[in-house]
Amino acid sequence: MARPIVATYSIVACDLAARQWGAATQSKFLAVGSVVPWAEAEVGAVATQAYANPRYGPEGLALLRDGRSAQEAVDALVAADEGRADRQVGIVDARGHSATFTGAKCFDWAGGRTGEGYAAQGNILVSADTVDALAETFEARSELPLPARLIEALVAAQAAGGDRRGQQSAALVVVEKDGGYGKLSDTLVDLRVDDHPTPVDELRRLYAIHDELFGKTPKERWLPVDDALRAEIRGLLARRGYERLEDWAGVENLEERVDGEDAVDPVVLAALRRAE
Repeated sequence: MARPIVATYSIVACDLAARQWGAATQSKFLAVGSVVPWAEAEVGAVATQAYANPRYGPEGLALLRDGRSAQEAVDALVAADEGRADRQVGIVDARGHSATFTGAKCFDWAGGRTGEGYAAQGNILVSADTVDALAETFEARSELPLPARLIEALVAAQAAGGDRRGQQSAALVVVEKDGGYGKLSDTLVDLRVDDHPTPVDELRRLYAIHDELFGKTPKERWLPVDDALRAEIRGLLARRGYERLEDWAGVENLEERVDGEDAVDPVVLAALRRAE
């Protein structure tokens, strides 16, 4: 029986200033997010692909948790695996060190490259241009938050040729200690496109929705609620049958962006006005 090949390009990376780690991937493979990307807050991120060994995810994170560097974790994983020649893996650790491995039997084009805070890799690609685009775009877009930066790297990689077999699925995972919903989870972003003709574009669209609902606008950019704005907000709420902004926001899944009545997140205000 033929084994499934996770013909894939991926990038694992971190933003040490934001204390975030993540992985993003695209493949001609159903539900690539169920196999390739793994991440743990304050520990690191792993991408496992080609004739993928899914155990590389949890076992790689365990090695990092025990204090191994990215390179040491990669070395330990492949040394213990008799199928190493068919594997591909990329790892970034808690200190931003990175490593990538491509087995000798991975199908062309296959390879990877590393840089400060990231490892990019791919197999069954049109050419090396795909991995180069992953790396160069990640390096060039440091002004973006990590999730958006990873997506833009995928977009550039697809434009450079991508998976030689085509497109099917994509995924993005980003973690931050207590950075998830209600500060009760470490999962900042976990989005999957399991089967789609243009999965990277769809992932980008989903992330835009995620960022609107769960992103954070710096408090210095919130708008002070003066008498005129307070009256407008109350009028908009009343027309929808609400008295309190937080009640309306909860129904619209914007509750993470409401904090008191003296200032309003401009994203919330725009959504409230847009609903008019």
